[in-house]
Amino acid sequence: MTQTVAWLVLLVAGLCEIGWAVGLKYTEGFSRLWPSVGTIIAMVVSVALLGLALKALPLGTAYAVWTGIGAVGTAILGIYLFNEPRDALRLACIALIVAGIVGLKLVTPSAD
Repeated sequence: MTQTVAWLVLLVAGLCEIGWAVGLKYTEGFSRLWPSVGTIIAMVVSVALLGLALKALPLGTAYAVWTGIGAVGTAILGIYLFNEPRDALRLACIALIVAGIVGLKLVTPSAD
């Protein structure tokens, strides 16, 4: 797997992480069947894709980016879907996470 493909796989893994994190809210403690099934599927796909991306990316970088994508996406969807706070300091902190993700991508040497 090339690094370019690994980064794309990692992006999809991060999007699946957002899906399962938000899905947890809808499972109501895993008491609702279909939201629970979807959440568990997203968890498995997310971790499996992370594992694939690790074939070509450094562990520390891939894991940090994966969790960063999940954290940023979940925070943004929390604001949008659940009316969570959107004050300037919170948004600035989210922006710092995005900066960290971009920074890790930029400093990861390419093997392509």
